[in-house]
Amino acid sequence: MISSTPEKTASIASVQIGPVKVGAFVHQQQLLETIIDLNGRVFAGAAIAINPEKIMAARQDPQVAAMLSQAELRYADGIGVVLLMRKRLNQPVQRIPGCELWQSLMLRCADYQVPVYLVGARAEVLAQTKAGLLQQGVPVVGATDGYYEDEQQLLMDIRQSGAKVIPVAMGSPRQEQLIERLRQQLPDCFFMGVGGSFDVFTGQVKRAPALWCRLHLEWLYRLLSQPSRIGRQGRLLHYLWLALWGRL
Repeated sequence: MISSTPEKTASIASVQIGPVKVGAFVHQQQLLETIIDLNGRVFAGAAIAINPEKIMAARQDPQVAAMLSQAELRYADGIGVVLLMRKRLNQPVQRIPGCELWQSLMLRCADYQVPVYLVGARAEVLAQTKAGLLQQGVPVVGATDGYYEDEQQLLMDIRQSGAKVIPVAMGSPRQEQLIERLRQQLPDCFFMGVGGSFDVFTGQVKRAPALWCRLHLEWLYRLLSQPSRIGRQGRLLHYLWLALWGRL
């Protein structure tokens, strides 16, 4: 299996929002076909979901901005980002929730028999995730939970497994930092930070109901479910203020 190169993204429009350039994918399938093309070739690089919170973090911390810029595929996972991109490009841009993208990507790995190595989450959640994916026909060739002690051993395990797609479920920015280190040693693989997707997949955490998702109010549902997120939501209000006044 030959990995494809980042050159295939040249035809995808992008929008600069603050210090972060975000790809304007028209629909999720376009992004999926960029990651694993119709011939089963795997994109060599990394993907990061971009939302207002990450834009604001990048504005405040040059290291975060540099870390986000390392990923070749930066897609919009936040309605605040999507609306601003649509306005500037005057063309359709789809919001692509990272959790949905990951699950669709796993099914595409099953279709093309692309080997997958899972990293992150608690041991029991990881085991359930692996079992569930194997039932779907996904060729999971290895897994390491998020509490490993030896990163060199993790690297060796991934390399020996022959995996080409490595989802990392450790939360931001830890997962992006790990991906940045691993991809230097595994340049032919595709990496994707997936946050709490394993917890959602196994039913440990519930996503917002479909109606809330259609209304783009997942952020409000999470806030009502976890009031402790109020501090993080302050960044969203600041983002909206900057967007309205054209300062992003």
